[in-house]
Amino acid sequence: MAKLRYYDAADKAAAPPKAKAHTEFLRTGRIDRRRWMPNERQYLSYAEVAQQTARKLTTAGETTHRRINGFHASIQFPKMVFHRTLPSSPHLGYCHVTAAKTCLANGHEITWSFYFANFFCELGNETHFFDRIQPGYSRMYFAVAIEPDAGEERIVVNRNVRGNGLIFRTQDPKVALKNVLMLGARDEALRRIVRSL
Repeated sequence: MAKLRYYDAADKAAAPPKAKAHTEFLRTGRIDRRRWMPNERQYLSYAEVAQQTARKLTTAGETTHRRINGFHASIQFPKMVFHRTLPSSPHLGYCHVTAAKTCLANGHEITWSFYFANFFCELGNETHFFDRIQPGYSRMYFAVAIEPDAGEERIVVNRNVRGNGLIFRTQDPKVALKNVLMLGARDEALRRIVRSL
């Protein structure tokens, strides 16, 4: 993939309205030649783009967590909002919202994490988790089963659940909310309420 160059489009939108050249000359007696030059683009570094992306992801993650916890008093999730941007494309990133435990249909208890990303892709293996990234304007909401890694002190995807660890993946925020609430519902009465949404 070619190295991307980012520029600040906000400068162009925030430019003051142009004054007429003849009125400026009559008012000051000078001709402002800077206005004759085309506006140069202000290019941003990867760190600046990553910082802007991080701010947007964190805000969206906090809003998502607030909406999930606002549904019902008995379905509450811990706030575990953090983000990561992709090193070669800092305008793309994902945000971890929450994690919890739930029992699947066979009575097996798993720990899972809920994320969203500002792109859509296929989920790959541990070394290259995001495959075939489609950076359009869609988001991807997904939950994966997790477990502590025995060798290292970190959390990894539990590939024993459904073969790849993926519990759900969707582009629809309403479907994602419903799926997360279903995972967090403790009894069948709450699950019926969530299903009726």
